[in-house]
Amino acid sequence: MRTVVGAIPREVKDGFRYDEIPWHRFSHFYGPGEEIPVRLAALASGDAEAARRALWQLWDHLHHQGSTIAVGALAVPFLLRIAATGATGSSGIRASTLRLVAEIARCQHFGDGRREGLLQVAEDPEEAEGTTMCPVDWTIQAARAAITADLHLLFPLLPNPDPEVRSATAFVLATATGEIPRISSALHSRLAVEDDPAVRVSLILAIAQLAREDQDEHAPAWARALWSDAAQPLETRVGAALAWLCLVDDPVPDELRTLLTDPGTDQLSELFQQAPWFPPVDYYGSGLRRCIHEMLTPDVPWNSA
Repeated sequence: MRTVVGAIPREVKDGFRYDEIPWHRFSHFYGPGEEIPVRLAALASGDAEAARRALWQLWDHLHHQGSTIAVGALAVPFLLRIAATGATGSSGIRASTLRLVAEIARCQHFGDGRREGLLQVAEDPEEAEGTTMCPVDWTIQAARAAITADLHLLFPLLPNPDPEVRSATAFVLATATGEIPRISSALHSRLAVEDDPAVRVSLILAIAQLAREDQDEHAPAWARALWSDAAQPLETRVGAALAWLCLVDDPVPDELRTLLTDPGTDQLSELFQQAPWFPPVDYYGSGLRRCIHEMLTPDVPWNSA
């Protein structure tokens, strides 16, 4: 899959020339890969109802129960172009399309709010797809490489008028494997002017995820400076606190524990659920609560009740 995706010429991607892609060699979770370009065409049709239906099917076929499947990597370049051109006809569908791209390019996160898990991208090398028995991480690598090849489509979406699109764009950029300094700089620049609280959380986590993957030794100090600054908005401090916990193995400082267990922090659950990292942790609105619980008390089983 890594070889196949990497060999797709740019003119084929830009021209949506689906017939030049070997969909038949791969299957999705419910059937043959040849069905995927039909869904992609419907998503890009401009018919809002057809696009919504096609996107729901693509989520189900390519990301069933949080898992990634090989043919999803083939779809990534086209999903990116559909989102970048706004061909879906709806900003909500556009944002959801971007989130699907990011989910194809990262490991399963259902119920994983651990310090080691929240910002993890790569899959266990031993994990194999049931239909092909190929390592899932190969598919994730192929999807991430496709995203990195198309960064020019993503940067213009960072200042998009729709906060959901901005947040989803950060989610996708955080999976890239190249040009990390450039991406990080763009995310930092956006964070400096961002006025939407949920998008600020997404930008912070995207910066931290890239730093974690790139082993950026300066990122922990940056995150700590944010969460320890009482002048920062509460959601910024809490987002940075989670980022810092994911970037280091240090014991939890009392100051940070106090911040995360403050009743005011619990009131942010709905806001944090708008950042795409949290629904996979707990779809029913407790993503922030579960992360805090698992990061502060990893030996105590989570009970959402």
